Amino acid sequence: MFIGEYAHALDSKNRIIIPSKFRDELGNKFILTKGLDGCLYAYTSAEWSNLENKLKTLPLTNKNARAFVRFFFSGANEIEMDKQGRGLIPQSLLEYANIKKDIVSIGVSTRIEIWSKDSWEQYNNSNIDFDQIAEQMSDLGI
Repeated sequence: MFIGEYAHALDSKNRIIIPSKFRDELGNKFILTKGLDGCLYAYTSAEWSNLENKLKTLPLTNKNARAFVRFFFSGANEIEMDKQGRGLIPQSLLEYANIKKDIVSIGVSTRIEIWSKDSWEQYNNSNIDFDQIAEQMSDLGI
């Protein structure tokens, strides 16, 4: 399970240093793709396979389902970590997430979210009513 928040920066070759707390679980190869809310999602190979299997069950006849599957798979890249725990982020994903230098990686249970520092700060300062969201979670069985 991925938890925690870690601030760091891209190196001069657009490589991200994966926080050491995430490395063992993530493995030497992982999937990095466009995420929601303007961040990137990193999945273990096993978790990506689980997600892929769920997405395969979506009806091809549903326009929103097709768009959602397209979104996730078109941006997906297999990233290989070097011995120092660094992985190269493709330029298209850097542009999507508006990542220039400073990054925040957060653990979100089954995935890691990678945010530009500015976007993460904007998100955290966006007047989200977490009390109201918590009340609605009961509708989802939580």
